[in-house]
Amino acid sequence: MSQDTPEISIDVLATATERHATVIDVRQPSEYAEGHVPGAALIPMGMLPSRFGDIDATRPVYVVCASGNRSSAMTDLLVSQGFDAYSVVGGTSAWVRSGRPVETGVPPRD
Repeated sequence: MSQDTPEISIDVLATATERHATVIDVRQPSEYAEGHVPGAALIPMGMLPSRFGDIDATRPVYVVCASGNRSSAMTDLLVSQGFDAYSVVGGTSAWVRSGRPVETGVPPRD
């Protein structure tokens, strides 16, 4: 994790999701299934490098995990690959605490 990791608040994320932002949840499938930001794509941390091609590099990417630690590291990785990426401070836990809607379940398989 870098001191210069681009970060955003959940308030900024909420506005971005209203505009159909690209949100990537880097937690494990079981964590994601328990509750995630609506519309977030599941790409577990360990799979992210092999999935760069699945991410639209022309749009900002918002990275979320449980509390912000994993998303910071993965944001740094995405930025190093040329993505306009941002770590969500407080992660899904902060999203839930804010009273915003949460989806449950796993995404359909490709």
